[in-house]
Amino acid sequence: MRLAPSTVADCAIVAIVTLAELLHEAAETHHVVYRITEGEDPDWASWYADWLLNLSELPALLGSNPVRSHLVHALVQLDRDYAAAQPGERWEDWYAARLGALVANEAPQA
Repeated sequence: MRLAPSTVADCAIVAIVTLAELLHEAAETHHVVYRITEGEDPDWASWYADWLLNLSELPALLGSNPVRSHLVHALVQLDRDYAAAQPGERWEDWYAARLGALVANEAPQA
């Protein structure tokens, strides 16, 4: 059972954990869809972006509906950065801590 967040910091942590869970779910779903290639998909970021925007709670979690191409770009950049940094944490957690800021910075100006 999750407790309701009591501070802004708690809300941010809950959002990151929830986003990491969505990324993990996307990865599992992608692997099932691409089972015949054992998950191999050179255009994985496009598939993830489409799934995250249309079949998950990502837009509600971010409070906006990011432009698909911006999300694809952010996912590819995070993949490159993660490979370069080689952090000791799961990729889902690492991406989740950074993804919101990346797509927010690329949001179209009103």
